[in-house]
Amino acid sequence: MTEQEKNTGAAEKTGKEGIKASNPLRLVIMAVAVLGALIWGGSKIWHSFLYVETDNAQIEGDIYPVISRIPGRVDKVLTTDNQKVAKGDTLVLLDPVDYEVRRDMASAALENARASVAAAGEAALAAAATGQKLGADLRRSENLRRQDVISPSEFDAVKAGALSSSAQHAAAESQRKAAAAQLKMREAELRNAELQLSYTAITAPADGHVSKKNVQPGQYVAPGQQLIALVGSRKLWVVANFKETQLENLRPGQKVSIRVDAYPEKEFEGEVESISSGTGARFALLPPDNASGNFVKVAQRVPVRILFTGKPDNERKLAAGMNVVVEVRVK
Repeated sequence: MTEQEKNTGAAEKTGKEGIKASNPLRLVIMAVAVLGALIWGGSKIWHSFLYVETDNAQIEGDIYPVISRIPGRVDKVLTTDNQKVAKGDTLVLLDPVDYEVRRDMASAALENARASVAAAGEAALAAAATGQKLGADLRRSENLRRQDVISPSEFDAVKAGALSSSAQHAAAESQRKAAAAQLKMREAELRNAELQLSYTAITAPADGHVSKKNVQPGQYVAPGQQLIALVGSRKLWVVANFKETQLENLRPGQKVSIRVDAYPEKEFEGEVESISSGTGARFALLPPDNASGNFVKVAQRVPVRILFTGKPDNERKLAAGMNVVVEVRVK
């Protein structure tokens, strides 16, 4: 046997011994892998019995539209995008000149109405005094006429004067009431003018952050036009759209684990507040009508409102519209 054949035989023998030695190690690795897979799969199955999960969920918040109640030209914009504001802060100023003129005109009209009321009141008092005097003259004339001291024509003249004075007094009272009504109208006009002037300062309806600013100085705005979208900062919640097949054991008050895509390492605590009475498709702009055409059964999504219950995390800012994954413990 040559030296080469000896080396070849030795190598084959060594290889066979290596394969025999590696078989137990391979079996152990395979056993560990299978056991791990079984444990992992079992934990997932057990988890599915205890929890229902969906990634069709987003953070929601109150969005307040900041609108103009009057037409006008924008004079100043006192806020910027993403700025935090408090309720009552002035955000936009409209040009107040036109409304100041209207207020001054209404104020002058009110003063004129007050003067008219005073004049009408004096006229009514004068007519009342004249009526009292002529009434007394009429009573004396009646006594004198019964005594035949005055002639019928003199009595008729006194009686006509008394009747005329009574009519004048009634007319003066009507004018006084009309002037008083005119005064109330002028007061209302002044209040309305002052109110319109106050609307030139557009303020924040709630605490929050400016999220969408659609106004610039010099722009002309119309009543009802949205200038700014303000996202409320006091309260955020999650709307999770669960499949209808997941709702069997879902109840208000159940604990929820919330994972935000922006902060995957952080888990937030929550609680189911309520379950919608209608599916998301039912409230769509064009809801499906399965009564016409061919019916295709599709699993519907039902919105579930979830509140954050844990302590606020000031380091991780949550914003409306963020995607989240929620897990509700149902058992």
